[in-house]
Amino acid sequence: MEAKFEKNTFGKRLKTMLKVDFKRMFTMPLVYIMAGVALAMPILILVMTSFMGGEPDPATGAEATAMFTNVWQAISSVSGGNAMTMDLTTMCNMNLMYFAVAILVCVFTAEDFRSGYAKNLFTVRSKKVDYVFSKSLVCFVGGVIMILMYFVGAMLGGAIAGIPFTMEGFNAGEIVACMFAKIFLVAVFVAIFLTFAVIAKQRTWLSILLAIGVGAFMFMMIPMMTPLNANFIHVIMTLAGGAIFAVGLGAVSNVILNKTSLV
Repeated sequence: MEAKFEKNTFGKRLKTMLKVDFKRMFTMPLVYIMAGVALAMPILILVMTSFMGGEPDPATGAEATAMFTNVWQAISSVSGGNAMTMDLTTMCNMNLMYFAVAILVCVFTAEDFRSGYAKNLFTVRSKKVDYVFSKSLVCFVGGVIMILMYFVGAMLGGAIAGIPFTMEGFNAGEIVACMFAKIFLVAVFVAIFLTFAVIAKQRTWLSILLAIGVGAFMFMMIPMMTPLNANFIHVIMTLAGGAIFAVGLGAVSNVILNKTSLV
């Protein structure tokens, strides 16, 4: 009787890798710590800044107003203003979560190389392209969790601080589009950060330094791609950008892993 061997396809290998990576991620304290930080950050920002209003300006004598005039400013800003204007509401909003995604990707990936897991994985069975695709998808999910936790925290923080939920210059549908755009934009940053992570390997400090440096350079672009008054175009652009970066930089990450030492 002739023995039949089941073909080990890319889909089956990826499914196995995803199962392992999801298990590794959700058994590490890191993802829960980052999710907790994402939840607590907007609460602290909105509550603390709500106390900044009401005190007169010593220079002009005019009464100061709270930094956030509505809760939605903790999510993003409305497009159409001066893109170069940087105040508290444009700096301290959901866009900070992309820096948190950098830490998640870099620490999670570096742990694979530091522990010897990656070297053992590539030696015994898995291909590097499977690893890149799996890490991209798993870190994307981790990033989305942080985005959603921040949104929940912003709603709670606004309620606690008594900041109004009024919508000025946008509507509920545009907020939904804004959230989808921010979620899809996570894929762009994950692809960039993963490339730096496989370059640095076990050197977490180097990958975080590179990732945050590029993140800071791109920080000014985020409000333009994910404004509060986002529309279908913003959603499609970020979705397409996420797919292009995931495939393009995923291929770059695969080449790096193939051409460099795993230690």
